[in-house]
Amino acid sequence: QVQLVESGGGLVQPGGSLRLSCAISGDISNFNYMGWYRQVQGDTREPVAVIFNPGHTNYADSVKGRFTISRDGGGNTVDLQMNDLRPDDTAVYYCYIDMRGSTGYWGQGTQVTVSS
Repeated sequence: QVQLVESGGGLVQPGGSLRLSCAISGDISNFNYMGWYRQVQGDTREPVAVIFNPGHTNYADSVKGRFTISRDGGGNTVDLQMNDLRPDDTAVYYCYIDMRGSTGYWGQGTQVTVSS
C-alpha cells in the first residue's frame, strides 16, 4: 500500500516563498511519474509540476521559473519549492504518484494561502 503525506503549507505574503514536502511510503519502484497538483474550491484539480521516471520534469506555464520540483536521493520524498508566490497560487496542493499498471495515489492535501 502506497501512502503520501504532505507538509509545509501555510500563509505567506505575495512575493514570499514556501517549500512543500511529500513523504511517500510503500513500494514505488514501478512508478510512472510523481508530482504536485492544486485545486481551488469549485475548480478542477490541475497539475503544477511532475517528475517522470527516469527523471525529466514538467511544469505548468503559470509556475515556470518560480517553482522547482525535486526528489531526494532516496526517492521517497518529492518537494516543491515555491518562490515569488502570487495570490492566484492560493489553493489546496496535493501530492500524487502514478503507478505503471496500477492505480494512482493522492495525499490528503495542504493549504497554501498567498495574501497580504
